Amino acid sequence: MTPQPTNSACLPVALPAGFRVTDALDFHRRDAREIAERVAANGLQKGLLWEGRPACLSLQFSAQQVQARLDVDADAGKRQIDERALLAMVRRMLGLDQDVAGFAARFADHPQLSALIVRQTGLRVPATATPFEALAWAITGQQISVPVAVSLRRKLIQACNLRHTSGLLCHPDAAQIAALPLETLRAAGFSATKAGSLLTLARQVDAGDLPLNDWAQSLDAERVELIRERLLNIRGIGPWTVNYALLRGFGWLDGSLHGDVAVRRGLQMLLGTKEKIDEKTARDWLAQFSPWRALVAAHLWAALSAAAY
Repeated sequence: MTPQPTNSACLPVALPAGFRVTDALDFHRRDAREIAERVAANGLQKGLLWEGRPACLSLQFSAQQVQARLDVDADAGKRQIDERALLAMVRRMLGLDQDVAGFAARFADHPQLSALIVRQTGLRVPATATPFEALAWAITGQQISVPVAVSLRRKLIQACNLRHTSGLLCHPDAAQIAALPLETLRAAGFSATKAGSLLTLARQVDAGDLPLNDWAQSLDAERVELIRERLLNIRGIGPWTVNYALLRGFGWLDGSLHGDVAVRRGLQMLLGTKEKIDEKTARDWLAQFSPWRALVAAHLWAALSAAAY
């Protein structure tokens, strides 16, 4: 069998001092079966689609930089990889443009959060390769445990069966999921509501009605409100799903995740209260941290060692 030709690009990306490599690796270590991601001590490989072609992204970390390599299974045309797009994806995935220093300086003396910031200095929020992947994960994980969500995600990836020559399966893009029959998602374990939401989302993205990748290139408060409005119009997508996807897919740090059970549990632990924290209390408490409300949520997750979120 003749090996499939590949198209490759490799570039070094500088890392800030104190970059927390473990946070980035743990986010991609969710599925112990490693069908789409392989994580080692100082690096990872991830299967994804690049312009519709199976690809493998490799990230190898050293003290001051990460070496990023993308190997794309090439067609006859063997199009050149856009290194600017690759760099932007890697920087977003690693949270390198997140203003964590400004956040730490602003709340260094906060009576409740300052100790957590010091203990978790430099914490950034790792992101998915694409905004669509984050939304697919957010829909998958609605109101179920992380292990069950990981299992559903695995079955979705297996149902699409997009394999790179490295052996890794690739996370499907919107076009691949849009082509799936509803019955395939139901057989994989998705509820009727989740399957419908995922298919509607995928079809709108594939049709160009939701240009998520374009929006990710230039994100501001006005654009975020547009994204929020458009996504909330999809049945089965609510505020938590939108805010979580804005964080994990776009790197937007100001979504309020007061509806997240783990965030409320972390806040209860931080405040030292015996009573459970309700959504209103969490929302009101998080409001003081704008424009970093989602980053505060990530600190609360980390305090609970919720690496899978």
